[in-house]
Amino acid sequence: ARPAGARLGRLAMTPDEYCRERAASSGSSFYYSFAFLSAQRRRAITALYAFCREVDDVVDDSTDDGLARVRLDWWREEVERLYARRPQHPVTRALAPHLSDYAIERARLLEIVDGMQMDLEQNRYLDFEGLRLYCHRVAGVVGMLAANIFGARRESTSRYAEELGVALQLTNIIRDVGEDARRDRIYLPIEDLQRFGVAAHEILAIRPSERFVELMRFQATRARECHARALSLLEADERRAQRPGLMMAAIYFTLLDEIERDGFRVLTHRTSLTPVRKMWIAWRTWIFGAPALAQAR
Repeated sequence: ARPAGARLGRLAMTPDEYCRERAASSGSSFYYSFAFLSAQRRRAITALYAFCREVDDVVDDSTDDGLARVRLDWWREEVERLYARRPQHPVTRALAPHLSDYAIERARLLEIVDGMQMDLEQNRYLDFEGLRLYCHRVAGVVGMLAANIFGARRESTSRYAEELGVALQLTNIIRDVGEDARRDRIYLPIEDLQRFGVAAHEILAIRPSERFVELMRFQATRARECHARALSLLEADERRAQRPGLMMAAIYFTLLDEIERDGFRVLTHRTSLTPVRKMWIAWRTWIFGAPALAQAR
């Protein structure tokens, strides 16, 4: 549990301050792209990110699935209150002024909650089609909403953002294989495990092998292919507005390169980039644009 002083401190914050604190304390790569936005867009994307953190923590921090379901239902009700102009939570109160300006749709927020609930319903995925639905809900939808906040003007930009969100989530899955296994979760599709001869119990027992490395190399290729498809959908006249998403992608795929160089030791090690390196990558992408498509291999 958090110290009482910390909880009281949060209660004294404005909704925007609460969201900024949630984003800054997460250490997420997403935070590094926020600083380059205008003040209004920065407030909107920070509130959206804080919403995602809140509903994600319902599942991650809970030891009681029944209680987690009740809390997710509360968030569904809170989304309804938000669109009825009666939000209660600091995150939804921070989101409220931005709903119409940036086309933040009720159905999209509810879809994110549905994605978090999938973690309560299953801890394995039979095939990539099922995993992709999960990635779409917890990351693709977020990407679409974020693209609107950044200033999307084309329908193709929404498709780009959804595909990019899936690519980033696939990278998260690669990075977190060991951590997820310790929580009895395997996000690698069963059909892929069977293809490479890796048994689920080997992953749960944290037993690396050459077969596992080949499995992870396949997952990395899939993530890079999603990244390449995303970039191919982004029109030249949209790239400037969508730089924050491109910054996130540059950070994530630098991380993926590091994981590969480290031999995909994701069962026993958690590879990460330093805050200074993340900020450097973000700044470089803001100034010079996204890395070449060739990086997606």
